[in-house]
Amino acid sequence: MAFTEDATTQNVYLNDFGLTCISGSTTAKGILEQPDQILAGDMIISTEYELTAKTSDFGSLVSGNTITVDGTAFTVRDVRKENDGVFCRLSLSKN
Repeated sequence: MAFTEDATTQNVYLNDFGLTCISGSTTAKGILEQPDQILAGDMIISTEYELTAKTSDFGSLVSGNTITVDGTAFTVRDVRKENDGVFCRLSLSKN
């Protein structure tokens, strides 16, 4: 049986694990990840902020735009499409 990806199957993941995200007039769900990154030969640990969301919701954002995730303000650093382009990953910096 073939797997069909549509708006319903895309939203299942976001509805279960997503946080409310707002940018301009768009409100949608996104998954915020906060992995640590080791820099300068193990001398510095930095937290990265990455948001996975549907490209149709936030894929048009560009560097410098703002987005609020679960009440916390972030600035967009860059946006990259994932796999087939249905989802995108936004690199963020915390305001």
